[in-house]
Amino acid sequence: MEKALEDSLWEIKKKYQEILEDLKKDEVLSNIKQYTKLTKEANSIKDIVVAFDQYLNLKQNITDSKLLLNEKDEEIVSMAKAEIINSEKALETLEHELKLLLLPKDENDDKDVIIEIRGAAGGDEANIFAGDLYKIYCKYSESNNWKVKIIDSSPANSGGFSLITFSIHGENVYSKLKFESGVHRVQRVPTTETQGRIHTSTATVTVLPEIDDNIEVEVKDTDLKIDTFRSSGAGGQSVNTTDSAVRITHIPTGIVSSSQEGRSQIANRELALKLLKIKLYDLEMKKIKEQESSFRKLAGSGARSEKIRTYNYPQDRVTDHRISYSCSLKSVVDGKLNNIIEALLAEEQTEKIKEAGLV
Repeated sequence: MEKALEDSLWEIKKKYQEILEDLKKDEVLSNIKQYTKLTKEANSIKDIVVAFDQYLNLKQNITDSKLLLNEKDEEIVSMAKAEIINSEKALETLEHELKLLLLPKDENDDKDVIIEIRGAAGGDEANIFAGDLYKIYCKYSESNNWKVKIIDSSPANSGGFSLITFSIHGENVYSKLKFESGVHRVQRVPTTETQGRIHTSTATVTVLPEIDDNIEVEVKDTDLKIDTFRSSGAGGQSVNTTDSAVRITHIPTGIVSSSQEGRSQIANRELALKLLKIKLYDLEMKKIKEQESSFRKLAGSGARSEKIRTYNYPQDRVTDHRISYSCSLKSVVDGKLNNIIEALLAEEQTEKIKEAGLV
């Protein structure tokens, strides 16, 4: 381990011990706000300190074992050599874990998300594919005990959706789905294709972290164009006879949000406004995050030319082009996204380690 990195870890360990001492003081114990602040600070670095203590113990173990190499007893020497090899391997693993623990956390990782899927190039087949992607995310959410709720949808006549917007609530949702944004491409023979030709279609996916209630996003009424329309169900069937669905356009940016799944126009207006604020906040955050090369590389913008993943049905293969990773299409269709997501997260961590100069 580099000296600068080890020095930083010693400073963190020292800080942790100081906080623990402060937490014993009467003036802190009697001040709930101060006690809570220090406890939160201690918890934020506790894992680093625990891992560093393990690292120091392993280093000492290697030093002690090397002293035994001078013994005349061959059995002791053999045991010492084996101990050194095992400890050095564990030390290497722990050093990598420490580098990951030192990386700045994504403040949105524990947030719920709003996902918007649109059928793009390919006509009816693109809309059908958008519906397939929605099913994949529903199955993946079910496997994680997450809850899915539709906010807005425009069912297509041939199946699927020209647009579907939905929320996913659960534990650390954004951390798993943040790299799904971008253009997804499908290659397959449509059911309507009589000559067996493979068609290529696309759908765009946008993943937005939900914002906390304490985050203020200023939206002026004069900047909004609000339209109402009749809600529609699957296949374009009208589900009520009133104009309860709401579409809000933010005139300065052209960003549009809509909702038709609420029980009333008031409920849909609130949902659409919430979604608009999330989109505006995300726009500002992306301007900041674009400075991070690891984020730029893995977070898709949704541009038509930017295809992040291909679903190839004839070859039963899904390929994520950002990391050149391929896996079984059938498993992905069944909602088993863990392998792709873990590979993307590993790449993100590697890039962040490089950016932080921890290599």
